[in-house]
Amino acid sequence: MDEDSLVHELVFRPVRSGNSLEDTVSRLMQTIRLGVVAPGGALPPERELALRFSVSRDTVREAIKELSEAGYLRARRGRYGGTFVADPLPSSGPVLPPAPGELEDLIGLREVLEEGACRLAATRELGAPQRATLWGRLAEVQAASAEDYRRLDSRLHLSIAELAGIPSLVGLIADNRTRINELLDSFPLLARNIEHSNRQHEQIVLAILAGNERGAEAAMHEHLEGSAALLRGFLA
Repeated sequence: MDEDSLVHELVFRPVRSGNSLEDTVSRLMQTIRLGVVAPGGALPPERELALRFSVSRDTVREAIKELSEAGYLRARRGRYGGTFVADPLPSSGPVLPPAPGELEDLIGLREVLEEGACRLAATRELGAPQRATLWGRLAEVQAASAEDYRRLDSRLHLSIAELAGIPSLVGLIADNRTRINELLDSFPLLARNIEHSNRQHEQIVLAILAGNERGAEAAMHEHLEGSAALLRGFLA
């Protein structure tokens, strides 16, 4: 997303104290997995990351080093240098299976968060730039390749969360969706499921833009039920 977007600001938020290196690595991975910084895109400078995460520059530097060695980040020198997300990204390793009860917890929390965000977004008076951004995110995911689909799908969902107007909600949805995406990535994308999801995405966006809060919430509920069915089918 754009550097000034609320989603970007909230994903790059302070980490918890006590495990600052591990949490910084985790937060940087979240920006990569959710597409907040796309493959080939630049991370903010180390000084800015340290301020946003409320950690030392040494911690940021060590986290970047760890992810660079793992193949997720690339350093470039010179006038246009910096730290960039690898393009293409390395293949994901084995995914830790959900612990007992974790899957239903993730699914239930996602329903509460994302359906609520969708309903609230439909109650907002959206300006032309917000409406254009939402249409743009929808167009991106509808045109996405299989390799880019999950990342652009996440961008659309996070944009909807941003429109809800509750800043902390975006961070909660980002955290929930990071683990959901890890589990979804453990089995193949299904072409018919992508087609179905994109039709549902369009219904969600149209309802939000029309100010139809019940319709938006219902469309999101139906959409999330499809993902939940796949998760239960492959992982439960």
